[in-house]
Amino acid sequence: MTQQPLSETKQKILQAAIYLFHSKGFTGTSVREIASRANVNIAHISYYFKGKGGLLEYLVSQYYEEYIQVIEDNYAQLTYKNAHVILNKMVLDILNYQHANRQLSRLVYREVTLDSVLIREVMTTYLMKEKYYLQAVLEQGIEEGIFRKGFIPHIIIQLRSLLHMPYLQPQYMSEVLYIQPHETYFVHQYYKELKNWLNSLLIDNQTKMVEGKLIAVR
Repeated sequence: MTQQPLSETKQKILQAAIYLFHSKGFTGTSVREIASRANVNIAHISYYFKGKGGLLEYLVSQYYEEYIQVIEDNYAQLTYKNAHVILNKMVLDILNYQHANRQLSRLVYREVTLDSVLIREVMTTYLMKEKYYLQAVLEQGIEEGIFRKGFIPHIIIQLRSLLHMPYLQPQYMSEVLYIQPHETYFVHQYYKELKNWLNSLLIDNQTKMVEGKLIAVR
């Protein structure tokens, strides 16, 4: 039997862990089950991740590394695009990222609701960065005269809740609301509604649309 490249073995472990942590929960999943589903030697999990806890830490960290990169890529354009355009694109890119990583999104958001050393580290690194970028965009919009003044922490709470809820509670979405968040069309429809919500919440009454662009009326 030909030996698989180590990188492929590592990827198989990650995919198995995402599936099992998502479906059975972190505490309900054993290292042996992960190794069995990945069809690898159990020693590989210890070698690559130093056990189940290290595997979860890796998954959460990698998820937020890419999540923050999505936000940073949009934030970097703030110097030559207005805050309204940046925020809308940021929201769309986050929705697409979550949709592309549906099981992992649910797993990560579920874990973030728990109090642990790992999650406290996530809070002080990735989530503080997320807050910084969202706050900067909102403040820029207020300074530009496009967004109305408001209590930014409350706006961030509402926005994050709307962004994450479909992936945090997919059973509620499908079994109560009869909406399928795993379908591609959901992202497009939900984005339209989120954009309308953002406009109603943020756009200043003294702002008007001119040639497809929001212009502050002085």
